[in-house]
Amino acid sequence: MQDYKVENLTKEKSLFFKGVYADFVSNAVSDYKFELPPLPFDEFVEAVENNLIKCLVLYENEFPTAFLVYTTAISESVELNMIHCLGNEDLIEKRRCLIEKFLEQTKEDRKKSVVCYPMMGSQGDFTGDIAHFGFRFVGLAVLRFLFNDEQSNLVYDKSELSHLGYHIRVAGWDNSYRKEAIKVIHNNFKETSDALFDTRFRSMQGTEDIIDKIIDGIYGEFLPEATSVLLHLERPVGFAFTNVTGGKIANIPLVAINKDFRGKGYSEHLLKRSLGVIKTSLKKGECDFSEINVTTETDNYSALKMYRSVGFKEDYSYTQAYLPVLK
Repeated sequence: MQDYKVENLTKEKSLFFKGVYADFVSNAVSDYKFELPPLPFDEFVEAVENNLIKCLVLYENEFPTAFLVYTTAISESVELNMIHCLGNEDLIEKRRCLIEKFLEQTKEDRKKSVVCYPMMGSQGDFTGDIAHFGFRFVGLAVLRFLFNDEQSNLVYDKSELSHLGYHIRVAGWDNSYRKEAIKVIHNNFKETSDALFDTRFRSMQGTEDIIDKIIDGIYGEFLPEATSVLLHLERPVGFAFTNVTGGKIANIPLVAINKDFRGKGYSEHLLKRSLGVIKTSLKKGECDFSEINVTTETDNYSALKMYRSVGFKEDYSYTQAYLPVLK
């Protein structure tokens, strides 16, 4: 019988942990759908030391064979980033030990915060097991527009947009739009599934934190020139934010339009403008992006249709798990 114990990673034991972390790094793209390489080992240990992230290590007969990473430093949620096990032996038991220690260690935080856990790649195999701990689930789809993809560019070129209404135009970002952006995003997302695992959307203050982190580059480099804004009588009524998550990959983290202007095809105008700005920059050699991606619920058919209409293609889906606040 295996003897398992779970402890917090410490600097003293970090070198002993280096092998299992190296195994994770080698599988990050293939098994966990990482778009960018994980932190180098020394930077990972430094982040743990600085309390930016927390790492629980499972020891099997005194040898580290699995770990769990989470953080409470980025949002109001307790963000469970990932679980990695060395090899395929006794996975259910190893994950159970890590989850139980995680829930024990975050008990006080969970009295006021939701736990969110994007179960990327092979972590989806664990869905049924963590359901026993009270986790609930939302299906999310990732769509990509590859700038060198002939079919996507053809769809983009041939996409027919609706007529913009009277006194309506689409423009780029201006910092004077910030307050209206907070209102529009809050009103669009406060009752969506996104608010189940990121409760900041439920309040104006929380939404302000999200918008500030996008604009200030916390979630990646903000691209104001490629962020599109729908204006009615020069007042912002819709937004498609754009940033760079790293390297050559751009992202559209939020698309939202005021209720009175929905259902008129204006979202496609925002998306097409954002894509067009980047495509123009690529032709001029001002940037070197390989793609831009978006994420939406797997059952949000209107959003899926909207993204497809300008050339996005579904790449993969994953389970977004969340654990409601502890009562």
